Amino acid sequence: MLYDDEVLRRLQLVELSILEDIDRICRECGITYFLDSGTLLGAVRHGGFIPWDDDIDIGMMRSDYDRFLSVAAEALGDRYVVSSCELRKDHAAMFAKVWLRDTIFSTNETVEAGVPQGIFVDVFPYDAVCADPASASRQAKRCRMWQSVSYLYHAKTVIVPHGGILGRCERVGCCAAHAFARRLFTHDDIRLKFDKWALMGADDESSRAMAFAYPIAEGFPHEVLIPPKYVSFEGRMFPGPADAERYLEIMFGDWRKLPPVEKRKNHAPLELDFGSAVDVR
Repeated sequence: MLYDDEVLRRLQLVELSILEDIDRICRECGITYFLDSGTLLGAVRHGGFIPWDDDIDIGMMRSDYDRFLSVAAEALGDRYVVSSCELRKDHAAMFAKVWLRDTIFSTNETVEAGVPQGIFVDVFPYDAVCADPASASRQAKRCRMWQSVSYLYHAKTVIVPHGGILGRCERVGCCAAHAFARRLFTHDDIRLKFDKWALMGADDESSRAMAFAYPIAEGFPHEVLIPPKYVSFEGRMFPGPADAERYLEIMFGDWRKLPPVEKRKNHAPLELDFGSAVDVR
């Protein structure tokens, strides 16, 4: 679906309300997190959402992420679903999602995987990068591979990088890879293989970390990530990385420059239903 401005803004405000509840329980439980990826870019460049963006991303160091998963479902209550590959067999991403119950935000991938996904916030774990450069390179490549395998295991309809004839060939290849993955692996096989590589830096820790579901270059120096510093997002103050501008340079390069209109993309779900999510600010 394509959004009109009113629907997109309503979606953003519902996501903001989810973030506020996550922020509340993180403060109550002493869990450290920071605005991540495009959400941080929006905060620094636009003072809120990137105007065309339709999701919120936050990051946590692994120890905080594990604590978050252990307390979030009870702390957030029945209004929310806390979903991760550790908690659900239909969850393909190697990061968690917190979605608002009784809403719908469905994509081709979630429909095929049978995931009843609602309007959500993404929660990314950050793990230590191996100190040895060759090991770090293997670590990132293997994590990227196993994340891709997980997506292909759970759904044969995945986003491919090209259009036209090449894109059609890629989609046929994904269908074949999906069938192959279902024969070779289980959900837990894939999760454990991803974790093996994502966590291997714990025994050979460098001064860098990254979210291995989507590896970025050589990762982020610890001092860029923590301790968090507050940034303004939609008129509210939320934790951001310790050095937000350096973070954005590593992730996006020239982050101050707006992309051309044709590259301003979002998730554009198949179905969006706000359900009872009417109390947004």
